[in-house]
Amino acid sequence: MSNIEELNVSFDPFADVDEDNKPAVQGAKNIHLRVQQRNGRKTLTTLQGLPKEYDAKKILKSFKKEFACNGTIVEDPELGQILQLSGDQRLKIAEFLVSENIAKKTDIKVHGF
Repeated sequence: MSNIEELNVSFDPFADVDEDNKPAVQGAKNIHLRVQQRNGRKTLTTLQGLPKEYDAKKILKSFKKEFACNGTIVEDPELGQILQLSGDQRLKIAEFLVSENIAKKTDIKVHGF
C-alpha cells in the first residue's frame, strides 16, 4: 500500500486490542478495576465484572480482611454487582484474583491514574 492508501484505512486508537493487534471480542468477560477520587486524598476502588459463579459477599469479606479496608456491594441493573472498597486497592485486588485462580491476568483491566 502507498502512503495515501494507508491514510484511508480507519483505525480507532481507543479500541481495546489484544496481543495480536486485533480488536478484542465484544463478548469477552473482563474484570474492570477502577479508582475514583473522593474528597481530598480519599479514593474509592470499584470492581466490576466478577464472574457469576463466585459469591460476591464472600469475596468482599476476604478483601476486607486481607486489605484491612471497608467495602460494600452496589447493585446496578445494567452492570450487575459492583464491589466498592475504600482506598486504592487495584493492584492488590488484581494479585488476589490471580493467586486464587478466580481470573487470569489477561482478563483483568486496571483503569485510572
